[in-house]
Amino acid sequence: MEKIICNPMNLEYRYQIKDALTGKGVFREAADPTMVVFKNKYLLFCSMSGGFWYSDDLYDWKFHETPELPIYHYAPDVREVNGQVVFCASNRGEPCKIYRSPDPLNIPFEVVSAPFDFWDPDVFQDEDGRVYLYWGCSSKEPLYGMELDADTLEPIGEKKVMFGENEAEHGWERKGENNKMPPPKKFRDYMMRFAVGTKPFIEGAYVNKHNGKYYLQYAAPGTESNVYGDGVYIGETPLGPWTYQAHNPFSSVPGGFMQGAGHGSTFRDLNGNWWHVSTMRISVNENFERRIGLFPCDFDKDGNLFCNQNFACYPQALPAGKREDMNRMVPAMNLISYHATATASSSQEGCKPMLGVDENCRTCWAAESSDPDAWYQIDLGEVKTVQAVQVNFADHKLPTLPINKKIAYKDQVGYRIIQVQPQKTAYLLEGSADGENWETIKDTRNENTDY
Repeated sequence: MEKIICNPMNLEYRYQIKDALTGKGVFREAADPTMVVFKNKYLLFCSMSGGFWYSDDLYDWKFHETPELPIYHYAPDVREVNGQVVFCASNRGEPCKIYRSPDPLNIPFEVVSAPFDFWDPDVFQDEDGRVYLYWGCSSKEPLYGMELDADTLEPIGEKKVMFGENEAEHGWERKGENNKMPPPKKFRDYMMRFAVGTKPFIEGAYVNKHNGKYYLQYAAPGTESNVYGDGVYIGETPLGPWTYQAHNPFSSVPGGFMQGAGHGSTFRDLNGNWWHVSTMRISVNENFERRIGLFPCDFDKDGNLFCNQNFACYPQALPAGKREDMNRMVPAMNLISYHATATASSSQEGCKPMLGVDENCRTCWAAESSDPDAWYQIDLGEVKTVQAVQVNFADHKLPTLPINKKIAYKDQVGYRIIQVQPQKTAYLLEGSADGENWETIKDTRNENTDY
């Protein structure tokens, strides 16, 4: 039986309560994913999650808490080095710690080194055993790289410039929705432009080696826009010099239900297929309201790295073996509810029923808060075969909660608390051939799920 997956990945995204210079809010987030295959298991680490997900098949995922690791440090990087899993994440103002574990599911990570402060790190071990660190996340500075000692994970080489922004020639790097910056309207807009400018953020380094060449991937222009994607430079040595790949960005999802496909990692599954896992945005309740997407990718005959994201948010079948042809892949199912007739027991202003079938994660239907038995109905117009239903919950107008600053994490711009406890979501899904007689398809009201 085929195993079908669909973006965004169905994970227990953690809630955050945030009180910062840029605003207050409550939202779910996971971003900046690194996938590593270790001892025939897939380990998925994401920002602001308090642990990692693991799977045998990229289909069923379980969560493992890691209280020994820094939960509030962004962009966790995880790679295998000398048979162990090495972890590091971003921090400014103090040296970032590099951790190591021979078996993360059973043996806690331990600190190996703390060389200096960096942001958006990536550790890469070459086939000759030598280890390199890449880092950078800035609209003003380039990406950097240097060699580390393979055992101590301390620097043994000089810091070198890899490359920086080049929006003059790379149009996809230009900031803003659809690569256009709107005029500032709010105080926050002026403040952010003063702080970071209008240049793209070049960030999220990640290196793969393929057929003797090195592929240094990077994200641009900013996580909150629909054009957030990943580009790549190719080099003959781990530290360059680098040549811009002619076909970029290699990962980009500017439209569809869920947009954005930047700051990710590229890995090979147990069948030898290449995948790219990256950050998708919602950015309604907060700029960093984000999810995770998983996309098939490969290298073409000319050595170009590319993704197939033609149907990025449609169901896709996991290959049982080696993929045959990346360019001929089609969705496992087609959408039949788009712009279907939708009705509901009640609706809030600006959240009418039609917004539940408009194929846009940034809009939603919402019942009146006073509606005790809210229901939502989609009429497909005629009897049709339904193979699957995807229910996407929107965090709609969540109350701004007070934050206890004594226990909150403080960074350069404010305070935040991550809710690691499960937050129950539940629904009853029914189907009918005539709109009168209904049968239960799925009832999660007593399952205590957090999806």
